[in-house]
Amino acid sequence: MLQNLGMLEKDEEGSQWIAGILKAPGRPVRVLQFGEGNFLRAFVDYMIDIANEKADFNGNVVLVKPISFGNLDAFHQQDCRYTVLLRGLVEGKPVEMSRAITSVSDAVDAYGEYEKYTAYARLDTLRFIVSNTTEAGIVLDESDRLDLCPPNSYPGKLCKFLYERAEAFGYAADKGLIILPVELIDDNGIALKRCVKALARLWKLGERFETWLDEACVFTSTLVDRIVAGYPRDEAEAIWQKLGYEDRLLVTGEPFPLWVIESEKDIPGELPLPDCGLPVIFTDNQKPCKQRKVRILNGAHTSFVPAAFLCGYDYVLDAMNDSMIQTFMQKTLYDEVIPTLSLPKEDLMAFAEAVTGRFKNPYIKHALLSICLNSVSKWRARCMPSLLGYVEREHKLPEHLTFSLAALMALYHGGHLKDGALECLRDGQPYTLRDDAAVLAFFAENDQKPAAELTRMFLSSTDFFGQDLTQVPGLETAVATALEDVLARGMRTVMTERFGG
Repeated sequence: MLQNLGMLEKDEEGSQWIAGILKAPGRPVRVLQFGEGNFLRAFVDYMIDIANEKADFNGNVVLVKPISFGNLDAFHQQDCRYTVLLRGLVEGKPVEMSRAITSVSDAVDAYGEYEKYTAYARLDTLRFIVSNTTEAGIVLDESDRLDLCPPNSYPGKLCKFLYERAEAFGYAADKGLIILPVELIDDNGIALKRCVKALARLWKLGERFETWLDEACVFTSTLVDRIVAGYPRDEAEAIWQKLGYEDRLLVTGEPFPLWVIESEKDIPGELPLPDCGLPVIFTDNQKPCKQRKVRILNGAHTSFVPAAFLCGYDYVLDAMNDSMIQTFMQKTLYDEVIPTLSLPKEDLMAFAEAVTGRFKNPYIKHALLSICLNSVSKWRARCMPSLLGYVEREHKLPEHLTFSLAALMALYHGGHLKDGALECLRDGQPYTLRDDAAVLAFFAENDQKPAAELTRMFLSSTDFFGQDLTQVPGLETAVATALEDVLARGMRTVMTERFGG
């Protein structure tokens, strides 16, 4: 297996590493994946596994851990094998299906195993790069450096990786890569390419490299949809009994999937996922589908989850069984989000109704704190456009979306930095939030400031929101008032008074 490469002796040119990769048994590595999290494993790697079986894709995936903390021990202990368990209601009937995934052949630490990681840039069979570095991942960091091994940001890592590949293969046109980012920002492929090209110019990598990026590489913009709950900690042993084996990388999700891929170049022949009956759509315009999904499904998650967590819930299903929380979520969608969208209302209403059903899937234990990862950038991408669109259309603030911003601030309030995360308290019990370092530092450093001052500083941060939200009439006062009320009297008390219990 590829993980045995760790036993090879490294040399300066990395020849031992590349030789080990080429001699590895099994299917050739065709996909490099930045991110080893639950979603990619239950979505992309799941589809690749089916394509290997049904469409002779004949390609394996190598997972890259793109951050410095954490480890890959579980992957190496299980030879990168794991199970995807999909459960839910399909046409009103319960469905459960499991699949043992064999498409992942290795997992590599970009920091701790840099030589091994960068050797994949010189792998002849590599054709695709997939990423899910969250909304905060596709950001231009002008302080990033080419001499870092690896560069700090994801665009920096990708730029250096592609440059090393171009150099290794003499800028051959057929050695370019197809880039498939699944981060939930508008035009994710366009944004990622913009960052990569900006770094190429900043690092003076040359016009030849920029031309190769344009002509040999394909940066697609994509939309993905599947609720993935992750590892079912509370029922893992019972599931192992049914499967007949122990799997500590087990990942659960819903049956519903959708992958929409927008590309200027013709790539369906190279990625034959639709041929396997998978719901993958190749298009030249994925924006209508993306806007509907991001603003309704993801926007619903991001708008109600902080409040639901501070009301004492840990999972989406439990929160949705609280009529107050469910009504808050539905009013957010029907009264404040849908009116700002341009798609046919009937389609939007049907999608929103389906979202409620998906959130109430009895088989999915979707942890609220896992949804809270990088909440600030998520709120900016998923909720802010709806809030601003509502203000422009109605000339007043949307009550629920405005409160969701105060709830987000309350979630981050009162914490301290610990091991690269923010540790806060709920009813005296600690919980951990992970976000961009600047976000965590902001809340840790300004914890003692009055709600009004903290709100002014937060909303005016163009780094966080891309614009000064204190310029939205009435928003600063409304958020500060709600935040102060929540901190003084508790989330459930305030929500009950404002939205009914």
